[in-house]
Amino acid sequence: MEPFSPPEAEFPAKKSSSAPQEKFRVLVGVTGSVAALKLPLLVTELLKIPRLEVKVVTTERAKHFYKAEEIPVTLYSDEDEWRLWNGRSDPVLHIELRRWADLMLVAPLDANTLAKLANGICDNLLTCVIRAWDLSKPLLFCPAMNTAMWEHPLTAQQVEQLKGFGYTEIPCVVKKLVCGDEGRGAMAEVGTIVESVKKILGERDLPAQN
Repeated sequence: MEPFSPPEAEFPAKKSSSAPQEKFRVLVGVTGSVAALKLPLLVTELLKIPRLEVKVVTTERAKHFYKAEEIPVTLYSDEDEWRLWNGRSDPVLHIELRRWADLMLVAPLDANTLAKLANGICDNLLTCVIRAWDLSKPLLFCPAMNTAMWEHPLTAQQVEQLKGFGYTEIPCVVKKLVCGDEGRGAMAEVGTIVESVKKILGERDLPAQN
């Protein structure tokens, strides 16, 4: 993990609306699904989009599936939230990240975090960022879980709840899962996710496009 930097270095004030924004800022959230194995590839592919800047927020359980040294961007976790804030005048990391990002992408979104988001629970850095999210900005989520968990009636309800908030689902796919089961529940392919981000950029005529 990169050494934690003071907020002045990480979160420069945005330029006035009259000046063009040089970069488009994507905040990637990663949760404790085995699909988190794909985080290094996902970040690498996102960084191929012109003028795209990426930061990552991870849950503690997601760390089990990837190596921090393989992530070529700033990586934040719960400990950073508490390290940054020591008194009333200090910045709050989940608010600073919410302000910094132009788009949020949660990939993978596991069943546990899906349930938290649908019910407004915010008990870690990632869920706090999403609870504070500016709904005028796009938020994309990529469900990923075992087929039996996907088929539970609560899952459809919770996915619809997130869509009701204005978030955009990148649907899971059918394949043989790491656990050996075969069926729907696998995270969308990295290429599909990256194309979904590009589509958002195109729809909003954002400067990350050539």
